[in-house]
Amino acid sequence: MIAPTGDQHVLTRGGMRAVITQVAASLREFTIDGVNVTVPYDEAITPPFASGSVLVPWPNRVKDGSWTLNGIEQQLDITEPAKHNAIHGLLRFSGYTVASRAEASIVLAAPIYAQHGYPFRLDTTVTYDLREDELAVTHAVTNRSAVAAPVAIGTHPFLTIGNVAPEELVLTVHANTRFEVDDRLNPIRELPVDGDYDLRSGRVLGELHLDDAFGDVESVDGFSAKLTAPDGREVRLKQDDQFGFVQIFTTRRMPGTTLAVALEPMTAPPNAFNSGQGVRWVQPGETWTASWGIQYVR
Repeated sequence: MIAPTGDQHVLTRGGMRAVITQVAASLREFTIDGVNVTVPYDEAITPPFASGSVLVPWPNRVKDGSWTLNGIEQQLDITEPAKHNAIHGLLRFSGYTVASRAEASIVLAAPIYAQHGYPFRLDTTVTYDLREDELAVTHAVTNRSAVAAPVAIGTHPFLTIGNVAPEELVLTVHANTRFEVDDRLNPIRELPVDGDYDLRSGRVLGELHLDDAFGDVESVDGFSAKLTAPDGREVRLKQDDQFGFVQIFTTRRMPGTTLAVALEPMTAPPNAFNSGQGVRWVQPGETWTASWGIQYVR
């Protein structure tokens, strides 16, 4: 059988193991000493809910797939028909090539060509690197166009502590704002976090039903968000200063688990091509980099 996500790149270091797919450069599996710290998905299926996928040149949604460039309306293909949005960028179903490879690290590369609603040519890479108790991920985007190109980056990992019931995990997110959305999950306004949306002191995951973007993300003790088990173990999400936003998505329809939560680092919020918030205009010939990571603390 040829996996629908193409080649499966296995990285190892000590008791750590990560599996990265050719299609979407998806993080399909990440374990430490046999414990899942991301929710794995089977090699025989496509990534459920975009699990682990790289989202570029925009994460999340562009409302109606429409935005304006120099006064001219651009129309992206509608890839979320039920909500009539363009979602998760242009490489979600594209294959990446191996630019370099070692036992514990890999660099995967994929180009973006000019297409409907996005008239730019980019080269992109993503580097996965196993370090001590941590997976470090670095994205790079080089603009090969003759003019500046708008770019945002995101990814879609589902974090867990695999031998703990997910309903018992405590979710902490160091974000000071959240985006109120319409019925198509497009932002209406940005508000201070409050009530059920204030996750800075931690909330039991089993109590939460979220598909929400958060802003003004801070790094506290080296991490932006974390899941904590009753025995004190933690899985932490790390974001550099380019990743100022995070989407939190809970689902009870993820294969193989009763509850899953995606902690999705983003350099821009939903509908950023229209708001301009967080969008990086990469100049011709310029390379922009941004990094995040997953750390397991025992």
